[in-house]
Amino acid sequence: MKGPIVVGTDGSDTANIAVAAAIELAKTFKQPLHVVSAFRPISVPGNLPAEFDGCITSSSKVDSVVSEAMMRAKAAGVTVTAHAETGSAADALLSVAEEVQADLIVVGNRGIRSKTRYVLGNVPSKVVHHAMCSTYVVQTS
Repeated sequence: MKGPIVVGTDGSDTANIAVAAAIELAKTFKQPLHVVSAFRPISVPGNLPAEFDGCITSSSKVDSVVSEAMMRAKAAGVTVTAHAETGSAADALLSVAEEVQADLIVVGNRGIRSKTRYVLGNVPSKVVHHAMCSTYVVQTS
């Protein structure tokens, strides 16, 4: 492996398993790791009560998710970069992988066996079918 590794996370337990696998791969092959977390911006009505001021920001959860993954990677001695992207998770992973010229994308298998994958699709399936590099689907269950 001679290029960056990209991994996606939403902070879930299953995503953390994929992040751990990506960290191990990045460490083993001495490659940089790019942690991607995606969110869809939401419109917030301007007439919310004062107690809601400042606490609804869609990017704040993303920031904490990527920060936690970055701390884990740095603790393992891996060079890591965070990417908080708007849009779908699969599109964000594919976009970052292309941008950094990744050699590998790591995703968890969550959703790959769900019935909704036939109608809505899912992240691992879309990444595997559209990636311009190798993909590693981690068994997370």
